[in-house]
Amino acid sequence: MTPGVQLVFVMIVFVSLLGVGMTIPFAILVPSVLYLLMHEGLAGLKGIGLVSWGSMNSFTLSAIPLFVLMAAILQESKLSLRVYRGLSKLVSRMPGGLLQTNIAGCAIFAAISGSSLVTAASMGHVALPELQRRKYSPKLSAGSLAAGGTLGILIPPSIAMIVYGTFTETSVAKLFMAGVMPGLLLTAMFMTYIAVRAWISPELAPAEHGAQSMKELLGAFFDIFPFVVLIGGTMGSIYSGFVTPTEAAAIGCVLAAIIAVFWGDCNFRVFKSAFQSTVRVCGNILFIVYAAFVFSYAISLAGVGEQITQFLVHLHLSKLGLFFALFVLYTVLGCLVESLGMIVVTVPLLYPVLLQYGIDPIWFGVVLVLFIEMGQISPPIGINLFVIQSIWKGKLSDVVIGTIPFHLLMFVLLGLLVLFPEIAMWLPSRTTIIP
Repeated sequence: MTPGVQLVFVMIVFVSLLGVGMTIPFAILVPSVLYLLMHEGLAGLKGIGLVSWGSMNSFTLSAIPLFVLMAAILQESKLSLRVYRGLSKLVSRMPGGLLQTNIAGCAIFAAISGSSLVTAASMGHVALPELQRRKYSPKLSAGSLAAGGTLGILIPPSIAMIVYGTFTETSVAKLFMAGVMPGLLLTAMFMTYIAVRAWISPELAPAEHGAQSMKELLGAFFDIFPFVVLIGGTMGSIYSGFVTPTEAAAIGCVLAAIIAVFWGDCNFRVFKSAFQSTVRVCGNILFIVYAAFVFSYAISLAGVGEQITQFLVHLHLSKLGLFFALFVLYTVLGCLVESLGMIVVTVPLLYPVLLQYGIDPIWFGVVLVLFIEMGQISPPIGINLFVIQSIWKGKLSDVVIGTIPFHLLMFVLLGLLVLFPEIAMWLPSRTTIIP
């Protein structure tokens, strides 16, 4: 077979494996190895050893297990319950009551976990029983938590941004900073929508009274204070230029352990469970990254990246036209492939095209994460939908309907980022940080 036919055959294998339900890392790795065997025989496998060492021997990637461990400690010590309780006393007076607490809680936990799944699951377990007890709108409750969970990969730290930065050799610290303003803006948009919706239809969200005395108000601030310390210690150390993201993640783990001991329900079982959870999550994430590096090595031998670049350049698309094409691509992929799979499959192919068009990789990193956020609440494979539905035990269709308004707000933010790139680029352009 000619190289072109080999490549087409392998891509058919890749799509077929996804279609029959094979997990992302194996669906990537199997056709990659198959192509190497078809292209160069057994000699093609020699490069896998170098790829294996080069891909995993990464100082940047070592931030992932540290951030995951930090979030796991807080989750296992039940500190997510404490932050939700504190926030409910502070923001539940706003129209929408505890629905506002959902978004604010997701935003704060997003600044700790770096994972959409962890954020949605943590806040969902805490909030949904209380929302059901108080007769909040089931659709709006589920939708706010599913959409709020997506903030976990936009508001730094973000595991998706770490993986993207690894593949593109882009400063992870600058990617983190670029995600701050869009993340806060999206949070404000979500909370504004809930307030307007609750004001128009008060039956959707019962009125809440919040803190009733100075003692309760101080207690609410005391519940949130450890998280402020943790966020300030991790993200603040990065933004001040004193440490790298990996070093900040290590600082975060130490602070999380201290906070869990003094503010949470902490014992040996909690730390054991946190470490076990970290191993499971990171094993999955890093295996996907490893498979993607093998995939990248295979397509580099095939020259696919150069061919795609030449094809798109010869189409003479404008930047806006290219962006629209990417928008369509990621909208479709978001319905079929999970978040890290979208990054590791597409970025090695598209990054040369972005450079050819002069698109800033930091700005595109934020846009890509926003695409992924949309995918995580897009049926049929949007993982946040299933996380919330499994906790809620309600209809998946109700969760999907509840997320539609939030999905539309993400489109609005996407348009704002295209029209006003400074929303993402202003903060990293004005700060000197360690890559």
